Amino acid sequence: MLVVAGDTPQDSLIAELPRFLKAGDVMVFNDTKVIPARLFAKRGEAKIELLLHKDKGESVWQCFAKPAKKLKPGDTLFIADDFAAEVVEKLESGEVLIRFDSSGAAFYEKLVRYGHMPLPPYIERQRSESTDDSQTYQTVYAKHEGSVAAPTAGLHFTDALLAAIDALGVVRVHVTLHVGGGTFLPVKTDDTSEHLMHSEYAMVTQETADAVNTAKQRGGRVIAVGTTSMRTLESATDESGKLQPFEQETAIFITPGYRFKMVDVLLTNFHLPRSTLFMLVSAFSGLARMQAAYAHAIKHNYRFYSYGDACLLFPNGQG
Repeated sequence: MLVVAGDTPQDSLIAELPRFLKAGDVMVFNDTKVIPARLFAKRGEAKIELLLHKDKGESVWQCFAKPAKKLKPGDTLFIADDFAAEVVEKLESGEVLIRFDSSGAAFYEKLVRYGHMPLPPYIERQRSESTDDSQTYQTVYAKHEGSVAAPTAGLHFTDALLAAIDALGVVRVHVTLHVGGGTFLPVKTDDTSEHLMHSEYAMVTQETADAVNTAKQRGGRVIAVGTTSMRTLESATDESGKLQPFEQETAIFITPGYRFKMVDVLLTNFHLPRSTLFMLVSAFSGLARMQAAYAHAIKHNYRFYSYGDACLLFPNGQG
């Protein structure tokens, strides 16, 4: 774990995270659960790979398809003898809408049976990925099914580390943001205002809002575990700085110059260059500071991306 507080990055370990916490702080975790969202189908003899992206209701899912150009509305995609879907619409974004022939519990049973964990493309696995991935690409506190990517900052936490945090008197609460594949798309426009952010479902309960607001009022820091938790908190915080109950889509795009309303500390992983997530951490801790931190991480062989190492970030170099 690289600690970014001040002008000089500090090498540490995730096991030492409690050393940087104090009683009265509140840590906010994203309890979304990754679904086996990658499916391999056939349209005639053509092989089609699907990555489910967003549940649109009534058995319809928005998804990325490869190759999408072979598909047209009305096509039937056969995943298994008892599992198929129909192409409903091709979207201008390049994604497609498909309607499955199963719904509710039956759909999720088939998804578990035939789907694959949606590991990022830079992690090379065979279609029959190991059982380890189905367990390790999931946080220990995952609860609400719906993500097509893990909130990877949460993958660092074990039951033992959570117990050590509890012992400090740190409050732990959960929000939910179902991570969509669009979060990780690179920014290809020179003007960030022209970048299209995909919206994602997010939820903050009244209980979580009350706990966070109480901790903040008492002088505790709000520590977001992951950029998904941060984006949920910032989406649900009003202009007076109060966290409100929240259940809706969010497409918040945080870039340098953004005024943070709620989050005081961020634990996250190392992100891809030119990504919305690197822009977010640069907005939080400063572009020059993050560039220096990433240069330090590369020099000292930190691991990047989903199964990689962590950063503990403080704003404006504060510790």
